[in-house]
Amino acid sequence: MKIADRIRTKLTESLSPVRLEIRDESDRHLGHAGHDGRGESHFSVEIVSPAFEGKSRVERQRVVYGLLQAELAERVHALALRTLTPAEDDARS
Repeated sequence: MKIADRIRTKLTESLSPVRLEIRDESDRHLGHAGHDGRGESHFSVEIVSPAFEGKSRVERQRVVYGLLQAELAERVHALALRTLTPAEDDARS
């Protein structure tokens, strides 16, 4: 299973997001540390979930990093996160 699919499955099952965008940005990091040529090493994730209500930005990121611990240990070198509540996401529109 592709890393992006594993990320999507874990975040969806645990956080029931109303919106989830996962971008594999590995190709933008050719020659950088952590890029070994296999790809699937650098990701950007934007997730909107009611599970983030009442949590600080740091707490939200800790939740996501905890869920993706295996992927971070195995292959993912960089993970950029944007974690929002549905109200925060609506306010951006």
